[in-house]
Amino acid sequence: MDIPPLVTHISSAPGRATTNRTSVSITRNKVVLFYPAYDGPPLGPPLCILALAAPLLNHGFEVVIIDAAIEADAPQRILRECSDALCLGISVLTGPTITAALHIARIVKAAHPDLPVIFGGWHPTLTAAQTLENELVDVVVRGPGDLTLLEIAQRYQMGEELDRVVGLSYKQSGTIVHNPERPVTHLMDLPAPAFHLTDFDAYERVSGIRKLTYATSVGCPYACNYCTDTVFYHRRFNAYSAAHVVEELIDLVTKYRIEEVALLDSNFPVDVKRAIAIARGIYESRVRFTWTFQASTDFLSRMSDEDVRMMGASGVRFMGFGTESTSESVLKLMNKRHQRLGEMYETARKAELGGIRVSFNLIFGYPGEEEKDRIETLQTMNEIAQKHRNVSFSPNIFTPYPGIPIWPQLKELGVREPASLEEWAGLPLGKNVLPWLRGAELRRLERMLDYFMVNNNIRNTLQRTRVTGRCLNALLSAPMKSRMRSGVFFFPWEVWVARATDRIVSRRSLITGVPLPPNSQEVC
Repeated sequence: MDIPPLVTHISSAPGRATTNRTSVSITRNKVVLFYPAYDGPPLGPPLCILALAAPLLNHGFEVVIIDAAIEADAPQRILRECSDALCLGISVLTGPTITAALHIARIVKAAHPDLPVIFGGWHPTLTAAQTLENELVDVVVRGPGDLTLLEIAQRYQMGEELDRVVGLSYKQSGTIVHNPERPVTHLMDLPAPAFHLTDFDAYERVSGIRKLTYATSVGCPYACNYCTDTVFYHRRFNAYSAAHVVEELIDLVTKYRIEEVALLDSNFPVDVKRAIAIARGIYESRVRFTWTFQASTDFLSRMSDEDVRMMGASGVRFMGFGTESTSESVLKLMNKRHQRLGEMYETARKAELGGIRVSFNLIFGYPGEEEKDRIETLQTMNEIAQKHRNVSFSPNIFTPYPGIPIWPQLKELGVREPASLEEWAGLPLGKNVLPWLRGAELRRLERMLDYFMVNNNIRNTLQRTRVTGRCLNALLSAPMKSRMRSGVFFFPWEVWVARATDRIVSRRSLITGVPLPPNSQEVC
């Protein structure tokens, strides 16, 4: 559908409003922003929405933020707010949040058919044309939308076309139009996210702790073949200065009584000196809070033991690493040549010195991977965990997300790419769509992962003081280790006992390390 200008004029008939009827105008200035809920506890207020709100507020727009994670009746409130709004913007991740986004778009279109619905975020950016094929979506903002959404709102307010707004795709007379890419704007040149719009009390009621999501940078310089970050940010590392981060974080933590900060950086320590300076600044401020981040092992390994100890002293409690595999052949297939096996051991050792927990994310089923690669990875990770008590794991079956560089090869191997926005909604992280991982091979992999995770749980339980739990797990430990060494997984009585006595945590957040539900998504 075409997008009408939203400069509403008063009709001569009392109580009615139409378009282009008289010269007396009422210019709308409200923008409604919606963030669908995802499985698992919220990390805090949605940073991407707060970043979108800031430029709009600075230019006189009213912004209403509705986060389904804390809003008891989000659909009804959205309908109310949209009755006099300029447009509705929705941030969308690949997976189940698409269903929630489309549900909201559908009820809004039914009540306000002329209101433009804008999709932005990771998934619409990576599948702009396909997203716009859905009749409920009028505009797609591609990439970071801070300035793009502002310009869209200004055009709507003035009744102008969108043809000059870079960084977006839209419908015009039934045709999908892709405007040129928006040049990269340095983070230091953008206004600070609108943290003051956040109801931190509401998030505390949901999660039990006062948390904040924050990003010191965006982008990662690496080009892993399975990763969407390289497509979204084009391998550009765009960062705030260390001094800016320390000053702003200390102010936010103090003002809003924050207990925990989850950094959403793609790879926080890309600039190692900057990362250390941030930690040192937080430590020297004497403002105490815990913070977490994700990284790659090569950057962490470049820090000295003293640097990592200082990071722990500054409040770092968890670091997540996308190690994925320890097989050199698989790492080459992933275009992950920057990662070396020795660095994984070093990362665990250094983090333990700093009192910092770590989680290694693992990917299985990657095209070209063989069983020997899986066994090598599990045995190596088991050795690391035996040496260092601070290590946990988050194993996943390879999930092909939209836009990743390896898609041409995947199609040749028989993977069917979802053909619509609705189909992508059924692709949560970890869902197996790989034609080469079926039947007996899949069951064997799942059993291997069961033994690996149970063995890790046993090791953790043996460190506890309860005698009953220690005795039971000591009895299970020897046969579990034998199974891992021999690769014989028939009649898994140890797994059955372990499942009956304890819960097996198979997935963890790379940002905070907390256990995740099976079909959960990480935030954008």
